[in-house]
Amino acid sequence: MKKLLILILAGILALSVSGCGNSGTAQQQATITVAGSTSVQPISEALAEAFMEKNKDIKVNVQGGGSGAGIKSAQEGTADIGSSSRELKSDEAGLTETVICKDGILVAVNPQNTVSDLTLEQIKKIYSGDITNWKEVGGADQAINIVTREAGSGTRGAFEELVMGKDTAISDKAVVQNTTGAVRAAVAGDANAIGYISMASIDDTVKVITVEGVAGNAENVINGTYKIQRPFLYLTKGEPAGAVKTFIDFVLSEEGQSIIEQEGLVLVK
Repeated sequence: MKKLLILILAGILALSVSGCGNSGTAQQQATITVAGSTSVQPISEALAEAFMEKNKDIKVNVQGGGSGAGIKSAQEGTADIGSSSRELKSDEAGLTETVICKDGILVAVNPQNTVSDLTLEQIKKIYSGDITNWKEVGGADQAINIVTREAGSGTRGAFEELVMGKDTAISDKAVVQNTTGAVRAAVAGDANAIGYISMASIDDTVKVITVEGVAGNAENVINGTYKIQRPFLYLTKGEPAGAVKTFIDFVLSEEGQSIIEQEGLVLVK
């Protein structure tokens, strides 16, 4: 009986020591939240996946919501990193900006459309409602169906700044879509539609037109000949530190930039 008691006590002691050892070696996982632009979102997801493979102790959660939401979440500290697909406005100052890449905003039509090139002025007039029929720009005698992003979208904000200008609004007859993918799907499903889409989100379901004879590709974004372009930004409240800095450093590293390039965007390094 005495021997059995000794064995039981020894077993309890071994379990106790084992339990202490596990608690001493367990590491607490850091979590980073990236929130904002739906154009930046798929890039962030690809970067986060590769980063977490190498950094098991850091979890990166990526969310959408639009550039406006990303800027606000960075300002309020509800996200560690806010993502934006447009430049910050004067009343949004105070955040630390990191340009992770550049993007061309491509003008897309349905593959059935015979129009292959438009000037900036023609695009502006189409979106303002001054040009309403494709025959006015060399296409078929069909009404133009405008597709745009929602207010607060970074893609829309950049398009308004670069194409529409300060004094011209997008027509209230435009069909509003809340994501880049939804714009692409709307154009793909309507022979008379036109939309603007991030170059990283283009596929063969739509037809990309040239703008003033210039193709929207990486080379022309870099040399500045393609005019409808904008930066993709990561925004932090103060200088990046800790796990956030580790992630942003990875994004700007050779490996991170290679992932961005594979996604069809223009490198900053």
